[in-house]
Amino acid sequence: MSHPTLPAEAPVRFMQLRHDDLRAEAAIEPEQPSGAPVTKATQIIAIYGKGGIGKSFTLANLSYMMAQQGKKVLLIGCDPKSDTTSLLFGGKACPTIIETSSRKKLAGEPVSIGDVCFKRDGVFAMELGGPEVGRGCGGRGIIHGFETLEKLGFHDWGFDYVLLDFLGDVVCGGFGLPIARDMCQKVIVVGSNDLQSLYVANNVCSAVEYFRRLGGNVGVAGMVINKDDGTGEAAAFAANAGIPVLAAIPANDDIRRKSASYEIVGRPGTAWAPLFETLASNVASAPPMRPVPQTQDQLLSLFSAEATGRDFVMEPATTFDMVGRHDAIRPSLEVVYDAA
Repeated sequence: MSHPTLPAEAPVRFMQLRHDDLRAEAAIEPEQPSGAPVTKATQIIAIYGKGGIGKSFTLANLSYMMAQQGKKVLLIGCDPKSDTTSLLFGGKACPTIIETSSRKKLAGEPVSIGDVCFKRDGVFAMELGGPEVGRGCGGRGIIHGFETLEKLGFHDWGFDYVLLDFLGDVVCGGFGLPIARDMCQKVIVVGSNDLQSLYVANNVCSAVEYFRRLGGNVGVAGMVINKDDGTGEAAAFAANAGIPVLAAIPANDDIRRKSASYEIVGRPGTAWAPLFETLASNVASAPPMRPVPQTQDQLLSLFSAEATGRDFVMEPATTFDMVGRHDAIRPSLEVVYDAA
């Protein structure tokens, strides 16, 4: 029995139509995020930034101030270094969820809240942890950690705020988890007046924009400028990206010394209290916004040409540079077809 056959050009025509549909769909602009205040009972906020930029310092003091203002706060360290809570607990290491769950599993015991969650002056805190160096994926560790949190009843906990401390390396699916899966309502970026921290902050904005286009709901609430020396590049980036500056923490030796000795500077009644009171208020009320990611050239334009080498003219390499001789150019035997 013979079967009807399609013309040879039919698959090509079908693929072209499919590509046209996809292009048309991608060209549709998503709706603007709501500018209204977040009304969900628990605000889950992910804080991102380059390693060493001061996320843990900012979060420890922010969470402490929020708790002193009568809020119930949970701080979750999602950095494989597991150092988010060290400032809060006077330098003491907090047992990580990943390490504890592995140990308990080997012993045939369940993990309980008291094994992984600890508190100080009204702040509840825990560390997800990560694999040992060279022995696993940090992002996969994040996913495993949140799976364990869900088993512990994470969605039923009655906190006013849950603050998540994440590395800004959102090219990793694990670190981009809160944005990709709408696990938080808003994102805050921590940066400084240096190109690398702003590059990371811009990557986070790009990830938020990407998932907004896929139907996500997470927005960027703003930027915290840490170690602010007054040169203004971070503030200029925030203005260009269309996000507010929630606070600017100065590059101050008193802050540096106190944080190095694991001292909370954001205590009510202290010299730095107004700064963190303002930050706490801004973090609570800032709506999630759709950012405007910057191009590499736009980022570089925030800095002087002398600092970035932006005025350098690129010179193409030659065959002589590579092999030390001028080879004759031989015609290719490859058959080149005209574009369809």
